[in-house]
Amino acid sequence: MNPSQSSESEPRPPVVDGGWVRPSTVWPAEPRWGLAEGIQVGLSPIPGPRGLVRIFTPYLGQPQSRLLNFLAFEPIPSGATERGYSELEHSSWDLEPGKRFWSAETIDAGPAPSEHPVRGTIDEVDGVERLSLYVHSEPFDNGARVAVRIEFRADRPHEFSIETYRLPGSVPLDAFVVTATMGNFARLRRLQLLDEIVTPSTIWPHFDGEHVAARRRFALDRLRRTPTGGVTVAVSSDEPDPVSAVYHSSVADHWRYVGSPAVQSWEAEDPDPAIAASVNARRVYWASESPIPGGDAFENVELIEPFRQGRRFVFRVEPLETSA
Repeated sequence: MNPSQSSESEPRPPVVDGGWVRPSTVWPAEPRWGLAEGIQVGLSPIPGPRGLVRIFTPYLGQPQSRLLNFLAFEPIPSGATERGYSELEHSSWDLEPGKRFWSAETIDAGPAPSEHPVRGTIDEVDGVERLSLYVHSEPFDNGARVAVRIEFRADRPHEFSIETYRLPGSVPLDAFVVTATMGNFARLRRLQLLDEIVTPSTIWPHFDGEHVAARRRFALDRLRRTPTGGVTVAVSSDEPDPVSAVYHSSVADHWRYVGSPAVQSWEAEDPDPAIAASVNARRVYWASESPIPGGDAFENVELIEPFRQGRRFVFRVEPLETSA
């Protein structure tokens, strides 16, 4: 069924369809998908910078409008040392900040307004319902053309998978990084490696800048393994109750944590020998001089490895008290 057009200017809220959250069939509609009782993702025009996938975790006790983190697309062309930045680059279509993202049912779909979202495809594998969709980006300044496929499973309410694709017409890629880019909100400071936990203060003991600390990589031999031979990297707060933090008066309300603490993690099966976890950190909140209570916190957390078409990563957010 093709969505009908509404005369209203405000996007219609998403609807609950069985156990899923999906966009309304009337446009303009809020582009939001996921599990009604679990993790969800969304796109602009949901508030926030453009060129980012929004991550929502209402099961942590957060309001429906409160997002936990963002995912940015950062492709690296072959032989390049610099990434593309979906959040920071300007659109070549309207010259506004942030690359334009849109949803689609197929990998070869053309551009569409983000407020005209697809509903996503529901199917079943081995008796488990799944909801999937593609998220496309406009071309990057470095010549990369990419899309991702996001999939939710009814039996895994706190995670989704994201597959990375290079599209026809793109320059060759060394990597297509999908990075979780707002760890400061949850004040993530504990990075779980194979046999140790590291913190920003141990990685950057003398960092006092107002921008980001230089990225630090941890190679495969430093990473935890899954029972099936994959790799996983997890980050969490060092505060038992982040809601009770004392903030400087200059900290904006949207940086003040709400909800239960959680562990955020990336996982990938069949790792390339060159795979690495990569993190950076901030001392002050983005676009401000407001200090993060408790000191430096990780900002970007990611797995990076040589590009493979259709490479699958899993992003998971588990309430801290139930996490392994």
